[in-house]
Amino acid sequence: MNYTSFSRRSFLKTLGAATLAAPFITRNLIAAPPSERVRFASFGTAHMARADINEIISHPNVDYVAAADVDTNYLKEIKSAHPDLKVYTDYRELLDKEKNIDCLNVSTPDHTHAIMAMSAMKRGIHIYCQKPMAHDLYEVRKLTQYAARHKIITQMGIQIHSHELYRNTVKLIQEGIIGKIKETWSWQSAVYGSKETLPTTPDPIPSNLYWDLWLNVAKERPYLAKYYHPGVWRHILDLGTGAFGDFGCHIFDNVFSALQLKSPITVRSECDETPNESFWQTRTAIDYVFPGTKYTADKTIHVHWYDGAERPPQEIIDLIGGIPGAGSLFMGTDGFFLIPHWSMPSIFKKNGDKYEKVPEVEKLITLPANNHWHQFINAVRGEDKTTAGFNYAGPLTEGVLLGSVACRFPHTTLKWKARSMKFDLKEANKYVKRDYRPGWGKL
Repeated sequence: MNYTSFSRRSFLKTLGAATLAAPFITRNLIAAPPSERVRFASFGTAHMARADINEIISHPNVDYVAAADVDTNYLKEIKSAHPDLKVYTDYRELLDKEKNIDCLNVSTPDHTHAIMAMSAMKRGIHIYCQKPMAHDLYEVRKLTQYAARHKIITQMGIQIHSHELYRNTVKLIQEGIIGKIKETWSWQSAVYGSKETLPTTPDPIPSNLYWDLWLNVAKERPYLAKYYHPGVWRHILDLGTGAFGDFGCHIFDNVFSALQLKSPITVRSECDETPNESFWQTRTAIDYVFPGTKYTADKTIHVHWYDGAERPPQEIIDLIGGIPGAGSLFMGTDGFFLIPHWSMPSIFKKNGDKYEKVPEVEKLITLPANNHWHQFINAVRGEDKTTAGFNYAGPLTEGVLLGSVACRFPHTTLKWKARSMKFDLKEANKYVKRDYRPGWGKL
């Protein structure tokens, strides 16, 4: 592959050519069998990526060998911490030149997750991918199918999935602590998006940022200093997935896990606000109808999501005396189960005309936490299985992203045909898959 348009020469000089030229192969890496030492690389090196890196390399059997980041300041920082690291500004160059990578993390902006993860999986590399798995429904399905077909070990970065409070929530709900589940509500108070539009006057591209590489598969546009790198991209339609995409995979996780949900039958936005030409909406209210499972009271179940200023119905909140800023509420045939994001849950059982809080719920928390990152590495080594692999994270992420389509069609019930990945509303189908910028490959 030709990388001349993204030359690393000037950057390599700043780090020292001698250091980077030396191959990073230790005696342990040479001597140890593949099952003993895991050769790890990272796509992204700062913020959430840095947190993922630090957790993964805390495993005693991991060798951190290479990193790619479009920001040379971030690469300098990670190389300062790991002098033997091979560094690249283009993840494609890393994949072409580093032939012995066992696994890597994709902890980059949402719009790059799918192409980066698929590029690595096609080389047989196991993937730890930050949530959401991808930006679009089509991307999620393709990643899920490829990982299953080629037996790629995967884990989505919903680390709270492995927290003892979420693990025990699933256990208690499935054991029938409040009976069969009749309905659920999940919410997050964060406000993403905007009612404004993007500025039209471009800013100079910082010397440390490879802007074209940052855009990746997204359409070309001028650089805006306060809107893209490093974090405001989450609010922008074709780059991030809004508050819903950012928090939904976390907070919906215990609902999907506990009830063993798959694909919804319908999805409906109950909020008047919609995205504009640039940004996601600042508030969301979504009503899903899923097929019932052995843990639900009926043949179907309503599952709700709210963010921004939206909240569950006040009459439901009043039954339990209030709710925290983020969390999930299960209504069962025998009471309510409230799991904040993330602190000790509360259980409410009916006593006459009121619901009373069950004391000493902490005694019911019996399952310990798992290390989400080490579980992934142990699975790569053949010693464990991941619990948030794409086989689980795929349907979860699809569910979340279906809400991002519904919010474009307020007060319209969209029927979803999961097998064919089509809505009954023709206008909605154009949001299932986006076109990639020419020259950036395909899934």
